Amino acid sequence: MGKGNVLITVYGAEQICASCVGAPGSKDTYEWLQAAIGRKYVDDSITYEYVDIDEPPEIEKHKQFVEKIIEEDLFYPIVFVDNEMVAEGIPRLKTIYQALDNHNIELRSE
Repeated sequence: MGKGNVLITVYGAEQICASCVGAPGSKDTYEWLQAAIGRKYVDDSITYEYVDIDEPPEIEKHKQFVEKIIEEDLFYPIVFVDNEMVAEGIPRLKTIYQALDNHNIELRSE
């Protein structure tokens, strides 16, 4: 059984990152992650949120991180599992799965 709720946050933009040409868009990645995670894990304890870096919500942690993305020219989408950044640019499922395993998220039985 999982320990509790895990928040997966994807920061991205409508415009594809200049260094990620040919990669899927941020919103597509967000939807793809939900589907991929849902196939492997019991995702009742997982919450997903998408933050548009061009129009961030009025939540201080999001505004501060969006400023960092812009100042440091980070590649997006950027994926967080709770407060840990697990992917920048083109996310790798293996890394995201490892973070979910570290949070003891229950695997689906086959």
